[in-house]
Amino acid sequence: MNMLPLVLILLNFNYIICDSDGGKAPRIPLNDGNFMPAIGLGTIGFDENGHEQDEEVENPVTWALNAGYRMIDTASGYENEEDVGKGILKSNVPREQIFITTKLGLDEQRDVVHALQGSLTRLNTSYVDLYLISNPIALKPNDTSFDIIDYLDTWKGMEEAKRLGLAKSIGVANFNISQMERLLSNCEIRPAVLQVEVNLNLAQNEILEFTKRENIALMAFMPFGSIFDKSAVPPPPRVDDVTMVELAEKYKKTVPQIVLRYLVQRGISPIPQSMGKEKNEENINIFDFELSESDMVTLSQFNKNYRVVLPSFWQDHPYYPFERKENPDH
Repeated sequence: MNMLPLVLILLNFNYIICDSDGGKAPRIPLNDGNFMPAIGLGTIGFDENGHEQDEEVENPVTWALNAGYRMIDTASGYENEEDVGKGILKSNVPREQIFITTKLGLDEQRDVVHALQGSLTRLNTSYVDLYLISNPIALKPNDTSFDIIDYLDTWKGMEEAKRLGLAKSIGVANFNISQMERLLSNCEIRPAVLQVEVNLNLAQNEILEFTKRENIALMAFMPFGSIFDKSAVPPPPRVDDVTMVELAEKYKKTVPQIVLRYLVQRGISPIPQSMGKEKNEENINIFDFELSESDMVTLSQFNKNYRVVLPSFWQDHPYYPFERKENPDH
């Protein structure tokens, strides 16, 4: 008799379907033995175009969980953890079925455990499923000036948070490959997840190859990139691009669903930040079709290594992880 009725391994994408969590997304095995949903709701405070917004997130979190999401991504720096916690409670989805990700603030790196305890209070939970260093850059508390803290020291605090059971898994965001290599050479507990910007214009092929080799899950913020951008600045495609529309018609899906499915098939977990109820329901419904190999190649050709998020005003910090510009905007 089969003693594992709740899980089914999908060899193609190395996912596990968890019927027991009531969600629509399969889960990815992490290197620490935990499992992370293949897609989540981002609550970063930007709309799909990358523009700042002040929308409340309590209802979108509830809608997302009711639509079948089981991962919610937030951060202390988003200043919405309390509303995320309220949205989770209002959904009536059991806590143990939800994968909560939050992040250490740039100005909190001198006391990781204390910072996480603050996040837990705001989220109204005793633990998070994933805690990330949001950036290798540190800023001084209640200030915008640089604080020079070695991220290796910050990581020791992350390891302590995991040992205390305050975070089931730990990882980092916005680290480059050389920073990841240095971290892996000097840690006691390996990061389980790396979160970076990934979309059609920013394929992150080298980082993806690195994380697969090191058995680290890759999570993608800004997964839609510039497809909703109305300006002529970013490279194509846009949501009405002929190629994208043809693919959507071919698979009887929407263009955003094609984009999210493309990332998932590459082994990347996207966290779209759509705040609308119908959009949330649409974005999670990407596990009933598969893009062909030739269509995956077609989509890969949109890569231009173009970043939507490039905070060049931080580039004088010694741990700045991105490409430096000659004349950054301040």
